[in-house]
Amino acid sequence: MITIASAPSHIIYLFVLLVVGLMHNGSAFQTTTTCRGNFPIRRYNQANLMRKILSPSIQQSSSPVVSSCHRRGRLNTILSESVSSSSTSSSSSSSSINVTTNVDVDVDVEIDVEIDADADTPSTNVTTNFDIDNTNTKTTEGITTTATATTNNNNNNNKKSFMSVLWRFTRPHTIIGSALAIPALHMLAATTYRDAFTVKTVLSILYATIPALLMNLYITGVNQITDVEIDKINKPDLPIAAGDLSMKNATIIVLVSLLLSVVLGVSIPSLTTSGLTMALGVSAVLGTVYSLPPFRLKRFPVLAAFCIVAVRGGVINAGFFAHAKVAAFGGSGSILHYLLTDPRCYLSSLYFAVFGVVIALIKDVPDVKGDNLSNIRTVAVRLGPNSVFRGMHRLLTTLFWGVGIAFFRAAVITSSTSTSSSTMMVRLGRIIVGISALVAGASVQKEAAPVDPDNPTEVYGFYMHLWKLFYLSYFVLPIAR
Repeated sequence: MITIASAPSHIIYLFVLLVVGLMHNGSAFQTTTTCRGNFPIRRYNQANLMRKILSPSIQQSSSPVVSSCHRRGRLNTILSESVSSSSTSSSSSSSSINVTTNVDVDVDVEIDVEIDADADTPSTNVTTNFDIDNTNTKTTEGITTTATATTNNNNNNNKKSFMSVLWRFTRPHTIIGSALAIPALHMLAATTYRDAFTVKTVLSILYATIPALLMNLYITGVNQITDVEIDKINKPDLPIAAGDLSMKNATIIVLVSLLLSVVLGVSIPSLTTSGLTMALGVSAVLGTVYSLPPFRLKRFPVLAAFCIVAVRGGVINAGFFAHAKVAAFGGSGSILHYLLTDPRCYLSSLYFAVFGVVIALIKDVPDVKGDNLSNIRTVAVRLGPNSVFRGMHRLLTTLFWGVGIAFFRAAVITSSTSTSSSTMMVRLGRIIVGISALVAGASVQKEAAPVDPDNPTEVYGFYMHLWKLFYLSYFVLPIAR
């Protein structure tokens, strides 16, 4: 916090310069940097400029301002500086400026600062020595500098753990969706609810989920690696863009994820199915050509939307539904077979394909600025954020309300044809799905109403709300019969 009371202009200029220098790593001065260990030794060569600003009467001197530090451990340093000055004129003025900064350095720090000048007025010297145990301050006319230091015994407190960085790198909202999809599709594929809770079903779920999550990590990771410059504008908090994950480590992670996904997906022949291998293979190919040059299909709106819809709609839903039918419930047939013959397969795939279109296009609305600068001509860039946002939230509302009405109608028809216990369970499930869909549609309208399509933060919040509804869809999917 800075407090200035009727200060001479040169004092104000000095401390503005100091604050800017602290905030920008000394960019206000010419610096040369060498290193002892991992901590820099900086030599500020423009001490004369500082003295001129402090007092016009101070003459130039060749004495530099020197700061030296030696590192053994970690130190959390808080520097507080206060300056007062007086004028010899008939009306005196004074200023008080408090500067507080947090600096991460290492323990056993010794800093020597000297400013020497020959002038008609009394000389001004500042010497500050401190280490981890004490603070020594020497004060002469005009300037008082006080430094206090506190040690940090845990080196990891200021370091972000690898696991937290890796979790952010997975794009959690997408990986959670994949983790929910596979169990839900197994339960949907089961002939009866009893069939869904068997050891064979659990093994089939685990066998498909692990490689699917690794493939999800590969796809989202490749996208971040190829979009670093765009993400620095649109999503600066992502690990690579934020500098928390190096490009080398990111590349290793995605390559290992791809390799493990493919190997695990074919490791047990009795659980390996054409549905699983097709889901993993097509996802890998589409995820690669979506992001990597020379293809980089994300540059073309129609092809980009096709990749996302194909993966979220057809590949994941139809592929894992077919896998469940064969591996867990003893069926036979390909993805195409179940898409053409099983209503639960093609209707769920159609539902999530439409939902995938909405997610794919809304996703690009907050990214218009970065995409435009990078010549990525998304639908949102071409048509404008407002048109895409309004159109997509209306499409999703229509989808939810249409599904809700359809399931209520199916529940009424079921109640009029049979009264058996199994039929009553189906009817109850349809009522729950109908209510959930209507509530979800209403929530889309409610959340979209206050959103400004030109405000990336507001649109991103709405986008994340859509993912919650996406999860809800998989929660109720097993009872959508």
